[in-house]
Amino acid sequence: MASTELQGKYQKLAQEYSKLRAQNQVLKKGVVDEQANSAALKEQLKMKDQSLRKLQQEMDSLTFRNLQLAKRVELLQDELALSEPRGKKNKKSGDSSSQLSQEQKSVFDEDLQKKIEENERLHIQFFEADEQHKHVEAELRSRLAALETEAAQHQAVVDGLTRKYMETIEKLQNDKAKLEVKSQALEKEAKDCRLRTEECQLQLKNLHEDLSGRLEESLSIINEKVPFNDTKYSQYNALNVPPHNRRHQLKMRDIAGQALAFVQDLVTALLNFHTYTEQRIQIFPVDSAIDTISPLNQKFSQYLHENASYVRPLEEGMLHLFESITEDTVTVLETTVKLKTFSEHLTSYICFLRKILPYQLKSLEEECESSLCTSALRARNLELSQDMRKMVAVFEKLQTYVALLALPSTQPDGLLRTNYSSVLTNVGAALHGFHDVMKDISKHYSQKAAIEHELPTATQKLVTTNDCILSSVVALTSGAGKMASFFSNNADYFIASLSYGPRAGAASRFVSPPAAACMLQYKKRAAAYMRALRKPLPESVPYEEALADRQVLLSSTESRAGLAQQVQQSLEKISKLEQEKEHWMLEAQLAKIKLEKENQRIADKLRSPSGGQLAGLAQDNAAMVNRAGQDAAATKAAVEPAQSTSLVPDVDSREDLIKNHYMARVVELTSQLQLADSKSVHFYAECRALSKRLALAEKSKETLTEEMKLASQNISRLQDELTTTKRSYEDQLSMMSDHLCSMNETLSKQREEIDTLKLAGKGNSKKNKSR
Repeated sequence: MASTELQGKYQKLAQEYSKLRAQNQVLKKGVVDEQANSAALKEQLKMKDQSLRKLQQEMDSLTFRNLQLAKRVELLQDELALSEPRGKKNKKSGDSSSQLSQEQKSVFDEDLQKKIEENERLHIQFFEADEQHKHVEAELRSRLAALETEAAQHQAVVDGLTRKYMETIEKLQNDKAKLEVKSQALEKEAKDCRLRTEECQLQLKNLHEDLSGRLEESLSIINEKVPFNDTKYSQYNALNVPPHNRRHQLKMRDIAGQALAFVQDLVTALLNFHTYTEQRIQIFPVDSAIDTISPLNQKFSQYLHENASYVRPLEEGMLHLFESITEDTVTVLETTVKLKTFSEHLTSYICFLRKILPYQLKSLEEECESSLCTSALRARNLELSQDMRKMVAVFEKLQTYVALLALPSTQPDGLLRTNYSSVLTNVGAALHGFHDVMKDISKHYSQKAAIEHELPTATQKLVTTNDCILSSVVALTSGAGKMASFFSNNADYFIASLSYGPRAGAASRFVSPPAAACMLQYKKRAAAYMRALRKPLPESVPYEEALADRQVLLSSTESRAGLAQQVQQSLEKISKLEQEKEHWMLEAQLAKIKLEKENQRIADKLRSPSGGQLAGLAQDNAAMVNRAGQDAAATKAAVEPAQSTSLVPDVDSREDLIKNHYMARVVELTSQLQLADSKSVHFYAECRALSKRLALAEKSKETLTEEMKLASQNISRLQDELTTTKRSYEDQLSMMSDHLCSMNETLSKQREEIDTLKLAGKGNSKKNKSR
């Protein structure tokens, strides 16, 4: 991660460096162009200076010539003034001289005219030179102003670049510090990840071995126990119990409950509609209380009186269908057997509607033929007759699709599984059509009732009956709308739930209703078997305690080799103790033999007259030896000395005490020796574990030192790159500052030259003006 960020930073720096190089080249080119322009301007200034000096010299020569000519004119004028009085005196004698003076005067006039023209031409040249000088001066001033603005812009660019470079340097230093911190954190994460990967690899290896073993075991069990694959054939696959989807069952039960509520509302509205229609026939157009109604209406009333026997079964069939959908069943079209019963009840109701439709149409025609019927009422009756035909047609269409949906539970070949979705879509369309027809009936019947209420012969009983019929029609309309919207909202779920069935195989569907029934029986048996197998789980170790035990087990210092060595050493000790036990048992047997011999010898002595005194001593010796033979270790540290009742002196009792003391001491020393051996083995195991830990720590230390070296090398390399980039930026800045200084110097020189030219031009103009 850090390396990618550093590479990104280096790429950005390289891009900025390339941009700066390009800007530097542009600046160099601009400086070179300005230098060339300044050199050209210098040459132009030199040429102008030379031409100006030539003009100055010409002006000086011309002024000198003009002065000479002016003096000569003055002299000539003086001579002419002097010659005029003389001419008056010598008019007669001076005709010839007057002719000469006129000739000279004409010559002088011509010469003077030429000098005047030449002076005028020189004045024109001087004016043109002055105008050209002013124009050049204006161009140079504008050029100077442009160069000053460019220099200011370049200086601003240089200042911005220096500021930007300083900010980038500071930013890079901060980024470097952050990257160093991040690199350290990433190194720690990398170490943790390495440890985790090692653990995961071990776990993966163990899992792979475990899963491979399980796979082999399961394959062997399948090969041995499974005779065939029952999901390959649809007949066998249909008998498999599908996975229990409790959510699906609860959803289907909820939907069936909503549908039952809608059907109950619809049944109530239909009962009211037929009953109030029967009452209306008894009232209008002829009241049965006043006069007899027509035979047609009598028959129609008789049929309408039987409506409950056809409408009530619809509610009962839907109720049975709702009760058949439980949490433990599998609800698909193949298992909903009660849908067939509902379809039959709906068929019987359709037959009832077909039976009463002609009578209803004839009754409406009879109303139209009555004298009380107006044209508007007749039009409403015709519209209602059309609406009744549409209602019967919609019910027939709905019954057809419901019968198709009931086929999979009775005749699996009657409806293909691919047509389930289209049938459900058509059911929704039929319900919407039923809602539209009921809206038309409600609209037309409300208009008919309003017209009848305006008749003069309309009774209160007729008005009440019409209101009841209209309320039942409104209830039918709202019920049909709710049912249509309900089915449209759940149509997608119905279509998606068709795939719910047995396990996926060659043909994932129920083949026949008997197969579905068998599957449900198998499901019940499987549920009963699982309940029978369910037993209270034994108490397990708490999770926190198990984690603590696992940590203790993992952090234990005793390795497997140490434990094996301890077991080996304990086995060697046991073998040594067994050998010592056998040795002491042999010693005990020898001691018994010696005791028997001693007792025999004492018995022989007892036969002598002094044997009665030694009887107690023999008994005490026998008891002591028997106790020593029963316990090879000579017993415990707290063995009390046997109180001697014999007649032997205190020397024997003292020997017994000494013997018991040393035996207890030997037992204590052996126990201490065993304890020291166990502690030494434990310490040895701990030392081995610590040595292993030390070796692992040294290895990790070596790896860490290598990583630290690499990190320090990377840091030094980054520092070198940073210093090189910094130096390059400083060199570029110094070069740019040098160029700017040189440009400022050239500009200052140009300004000085322009100032000198201005002063020279002003002096020349003053001289010309004075001249």
